[in-house]
Amino acid sequence: MSNTIGTFSKVDESPKEIQELAMVLQQLPAECIESIAPAMQKVVDCSIRRKRILTMVQEALAQLRLDMKYLIFDLEATRRERDEFKEQLEQEN
Repeated sequence: MSNTIGTFSKVDESPKEIQELAMVLQQLPAECIESIAPAMQKVVDCSIRRKRILTMVQEALAQLRLDMKYLIFDLEATRRERDEFKEQLEQEN
């Protein structure tokens, strides 16, 4: 499958609305398309970049959640060990 719609590259990676806009723009005369193409390509590129950034942020948040679970588990284990040692000290005294 092509990754372009007319003169706009990477449109297939963009949201549906941008794909629809690109198809509508293709119906315009060639002179209009030439003047609109750079701006449309910037919109497509920004959309793709935002999508990548969102994916990276979602992955980072998922990793942070996992790390927090490990830290909470470790904290609880440390507290249990502390309480056990306290109890042993109290029994020795």
